[in-house]
Amino acid sequence: MFLCCLLVQAAHAQPDSDSTETQLVKSLQAINDNHLDLALNEVNNLLRANPNFKLAQLVKGDLLMAHAGAIDNIGSAANAPHNQLEDLRDEARVRLQRVMSQSDAKLVPRFLWQMDPQQKYALVVDTSRATLFVYENVNGEPRYVTDFYVTIGKLGTEKLSAGDQRTPIGVYFVKTELPKNKLADMYGSAAYPLSYPNEWDRKNGHTGQGIWLHGTPKDTYSRPPRASNGCVVLTNDDLKKLAPYLQIGITPVIITNQMDWSNEQDRSERDELQRAVEQWRKDWASLDTGGYPKHYSRNFSSGNMNYAAWAKQKQQVNSAKSWIKVNVSNISMFTYPEQPDMVVVNFEQDYSSNNLSNRMKKRQYWIRQDNHWKIIYEGAA
Repeated sequence: MFLCCLLVQAAHAQPDSDSTETQLVKSLQAINDNHLDLALNEVNNLLRANPNFKLAQLVKGDLLMAHAGAIDNIGSAANAPHNQLEDLRDEARVRLQRVMSQSDAKLVPRFLWQMDPQQKYALVVDTSRATLFVYENVNGEPRYVTDFYVTIGKLGTEKLSAGDQRTPIGVYFVKTELPKNKLADMYGSAAYPLSYPNEWDRKNGHTGQGIWLHGTPKDTYSRPPRASNGCVVLTNDDLKKLAPYLQIGITPVIITNQMDWSNEQDRSERDELQRAVEQWRKDWASLDTGGYPKHYSRNFSSGNMNYAAWAKQKQQVNSAKSWIKVNVSNISMFTYPEQPDMVVVNFEQDYSSNNLSNRMKKRQYWIRQDNHWKIIYEGAA
């Protein structure tokens, strides 16, 4: 039975804090030990703090019914909302698994190859575990800070089109903050729109918009793991805790189907890409019209120009230059989920020549082709 599996897992879990998940696990452990009064006390503690926590209400109903017989499943109470039981059972399973996987907190996620000095924090959403991880930037390297339970789209991930009720997979950034007084109640205490669709989404024909980080209605503590129209949803309390880590226009939000951890090979590939970016800069600044275009993929395009047309135009432009200086700073590198050989590179570019100078934030998508890093997209960030 579903509850039996949960109880076996709970018996091996080691809750070490007073979070929602650990309080829930303590209750399940008490049920497993047949300490029903203790279990009821833990659930009551949860409900005092979060009276709209539907899962806790359901477990409490089961415990009150336990005097009439053994609990063999979550939702055994006669008045359980049967149309929502599977959603609530999924939430119970996910919250329990979150407590049991806390040892992962010390690992380094593969997606955060390099953070620039302005990025104080980065977020990684593991949709398979309904978890949003927060990492601090420590000299360009990520260090785990905390994590939160989240809800994603009703139909899962891999968003392709408007209205498909799926959450996108990719590298995004927090665009702005929408305060509560500008929101409908369904979005909770605040909302933070993300930069979906990004450049890669548009290149692949993905449509839609309005993918946000946001909270829950005032009469709802949390939602099941799959219940949104594509947004990433947190409880209002957790959203308030998350807010100090968010920098508008700066904080990256990587959404993945499954967390991938860094290893020695991964770090070697990062170092190779760092060298490729530096060589790209040098070849451009040296007016090497033969070497510079070689850094771009044959699949590269710029506006309506394919690679061949773009390379010809670049050669014409550079032929009018007597000198070029190119400096790049504040570099960040994020590997792209579900695209193991692609990395999003952002930096500030300071360009000057005998007839032009400008400074801009640039974004490039680098892919690994035939064991070499090549640029497949380039544009303003």
